[in-house]
Order: sequence, then C-alpha cells, then structure tokens
Amino acid sequence: MVRVLEKRLGALPVVAEFGRRLRIAEIVDELCPVREVAWISHGEVIEALVANRLTAPAPLVRVEEWAAAMAVEEAYGIEPHLLNDDRIARALDAVAPRLDAIIGSAGAAAISEFGVDAARLHWDMTSISLYGAYPDPDGDYPAPRWGHPKDRRPDLRQVQTGLAVSGDGGIPVFHRAYDGGAGEVAQVTGAMTALKKIAGPRTFLLVGDSKLISYTNAAAMTAQGAGFVAPLAASRVPAGLFAALPAGAGTEVDYVAARDAGKPAAARASYRVLEDEAGMDLHGPRKTDPVVHLRRILVYSSANAAGQGKARAAKLAKAATELDKLVRTAGTRFHPDAEAVAARVQAIAARRRAGKYLRTAITAGPAGKPILAWRFDQDAIDADAAADGWYALLTNLEPGQAGPEQVFRRYKGQHVIERRYGEFKGPLAVAPLFLKTNRRITALITVICLALLIFCLAERQVRKALAPHAEMMTGLPGYGTAPARPTGRTIFQALAGLRLIPAHDGNPATIPKPAGVQARLLDLLDIDISRPRWLIK
Repeated sequence: MVRVLEKRLGALPVVAEFGRRLRIAEIVDELCPVREVAWISHGEVIEALVANRLTAPAPLVRVEEWAAAMAVEEAYGIEPHLLNDDRIARALDAVAPRLDAIIGSAGAAAISEFGVDAARLHWDMTSISLYGAYPDPDGDYPAPRWGHPKDRRPDLRQVQTGLAVSGDGGIPVFHRAYDGGAGEVAQVTGAMTALKKIAGPRTFLLVGDSKLISYTNAAAMTAQGAGFVAPLAASRVPAGLFAALPAGAGTEVDYVAARDAGKPAAARASYRVLEDEAGMDLHGPRKTDPVVHLRRILVYSSANAAGQGKARAAKLAKAATELDKLVRTAGTRFHPDAEAVAARVQAIAARRRAGKYLRTAITAGPAGKPILAWRFDQDAIDADAAADGWYALLTNLEPGQAGPEQVFRRYKGQHVIERRYGEFKGPLAVAPLFLKTNRRITALITVICLALLIFCLAERQVRKALAPHAEMMTGLPGYGTAPARPTGRTIFQALAGLRLIPAHDGNPATIPKPAGVQARLLDLLDIDISRPRWLIK
C-alpha cells in the first residue's frame, strides 16, 4: 500500500467550522434522515459538496478523487470512496423535497449565529444555463426552459435563481430556484413572504431592481408591513419629468461610490436628490382595487449624465457617418429610388436609435435621381440632454422613516447583489450545469448557495475584524505588499496552499504551521487549525 505523504488542506478548516456553526449537516439530517445502517448521512454528503464548491469548483464529477487528494477524511471524517457519484445523486434526490425548510433554517442560522442584520435585504434574479435537453422535467421542480439568459447563451436552456442578500456584508440569507421562463415580477411576493419568516419579528426593507415594481408587489408588501425601494423603469417615467427640472435641482449628497474611493475629489461622481411631491399612483387590474400611492425620489448622478451624453454622441456620430454615405449613394444601384433611400434612412435611425433627433428630406434631382438632405434637431438633443443623469426611485417608506437622501443611500447598496452573482458563477463555478434531472439541478443550486453563504460570511468576518484598519490588509493574492480589502475570493485563494501530513507510523496527522497572510487570515477568522477537531470527526 502506497502511503500518502501529504494532502491539500486548503480552506477546509474554515469551511468545516462555518458549516458547523450554520448547522448544515444537522439541518439536513433532521429533515432528511437516512437508515441507521448507512455509512454516511445525507447531511454529511451535502456538507462535503459545499466544501467541494469552495475548494475546487468544477463540474460535479470525480468528487471522490477530490476528496482523496484533499484532507476531507481528516476534516470531516468521511472516507473518500463514500462520495461516489451514486451516493451524491441519492443525497441530492433526498434533499430536493425539503429545500425550502433547509434554506430557511440556514438563513435563520446565519442571522442568529453570526449576528447578520437582516433589516435591509437586496433582491435580484439571474439565469443559469444548462447543457442537455431535459425533455421530461419533473413537474414538482423548476423546469429548464428557453428564456432571456444573462450570460448570452440563447442556445442553451436555463433555470433561474433568486437571491436575497443582507445590506450587512452582502450575506445571501435566502435563495430560490425558478423555471427558466418565469417572469421576475411575479416572484417578488413569494420571496418577500419567505423572507419575513427568516427575519422573524424584525421589520425589513426589500431593495430590488425595476422588476420589483408592480401593483401586486407593492400592494402585498405594503399590506404586510414590508418596506421597499426600487428604481422606476425609464419607460414608465412620465414624459418631460426630468427635462422640466431646473438646472442644479436637488440637494447634494455626501456619497462616494466604491469605484470612486481611490480617486481625487474632483474626479468623483456627484449626486443630488429631491422628492417629487406628486409621487406616483399604481392602479390595480380592477376598478375596485385600492390605489397604492408611492413616494418618488428623483436622483441625479453626474457619472450617469456623462455616460449618457457620451453614448448619445457616439451613436449620433455613427449615424452621421452612415447618413453621409447614403447621401453619396442615393440614386445609384444600391439605392435607386426615393423609396429605397427612405427605407435605408429608417434602418439607420432604428439601428442607431436616432429617430427622435433625425430630420430628413428626399427630393428629386435631375432625371428623377433622389437627393437626400438630413440634419439632427439640436432642440431635441438638448431636451434629452436636460434629462441626462436623472432616474427615479419608488418607495413605500413614510417621510418620517426615510428622507430622500436616506432612500437614495439604501438603494445604493444594490450593487452588492451583482457582486454576489458574479461570485455565484465565478469562484463557485455554478454555470453551465449538467445533471440528469431538474430535481438534482434544484438541489445542487442550494448546495452552491450554501457555499456562497460561507464564502460571504468569511469575507464579512475578516472585514469586521479589520475594521480598526479600514478593512485593509497586505499580502493578499494579486496585491503583493499593497493594502487591499479582503474578498471571499482572495481569502480562499490565500488559504488554498495549506497542507496536511496524514497520520503514519503511529504518529497523528499534523498540519505544518501556517505563516504570513495565511496565519493572519486564520487569526482574523478565529480558526485554530492546531486543535484536534480538525483531525478527527
């Protein structure tokens, strides 16, 4: 028998400790018990899969080989051969019917055990592309369907996932899988109801994107005492609302976007806010439905204004180039008559979205040759430019609960959920997926979300411990000696090099003493890998 001289330990001690505090294995085993003769429980399998996602994200194959190379047996007491494909499939099948309870219990554990403040939650949905046809999906679970994929893979079917993260550290306290073709607007009420159960008696604020805004959602959240903030889709903004505002309208907000933190003050984006006293009324589908009145907060962003102005100038420049070419080719074999020239003008206007600014005249020249004259209407351009940088936020919060500036600040935390989805599909390698059934896909999404929960809790704990140092530290991968804010990605990358020497010749398993950034991170995470609990179950 060949003796293994060394195994990779990586971040297993961190994952195991955070998993223990979240009671992942216990929750699963309470809800999905196995027969007493089973070698390992479903909870142990799920906990091992969570560790797999966090230490070696890859398609869910050869987990047994991963466990043999990693110190899974020492950290979890699980023999690698027990994590074979059949055992993993049976565990995923077993937990699938109890996912709501597992998700709720894990989210509640994160709030209670780690002190996560769930007073403000950010909600959004994303798509997950799937390989495979899935011709006969199980009707009890989200069905793979064609949809509008966020990863621009229209050739693949998809399922969708909704995620709610806390304003405190961006912790994903709730998630749910949906059909690939499910409309985002229709999922908000169900998610809000589930979140109220997780949050308990606390009141909470739900922050989302424009798809959160509908009569049904607003009425349900208001009726249940849940506050919300979301942007109003540009298509629903009353015509002329922003253009009618006087120059410099609104009150300056002392807010620095994360992307501007390292820039000099003059180069940072500026923001102004004001309340539209008229607000906005949402009407129900029936005449008897009570009107839901919402406050409308108008926000100006200099960064948005600059971006919109630059984008408009670029599209008009491209349109001008194409129109000038059309002037030269009008009457040739490419555009022989006025109808052909008009059709080409219309195509250019649509492609470059310049129709509202474009003014044209097509006249007949010598021998009936069409002549095109065109110009951009500067008044129309100026009218649009006057609205640059403005957007509207809707909320059901009373003025006494949050003034315009407070509403704006609460909404600006929405970027954190985009970052979590980036990690969901990046470091944790969620997409694309291929499993035999949509039942197992749904269960695996929960496994990945539990991994994301630990990933984010570790980041939050390190940053809280570094609060006296402005959440900065040196030695992180990719930063060298430059100070940087730790992220879940850099924390797990830094710990990936930890190793373990298995027990041999009567000697217990040992872990070479970590040094440098690894030792610093373990100290910040309050993980002592010299304790025997990492070497025995």
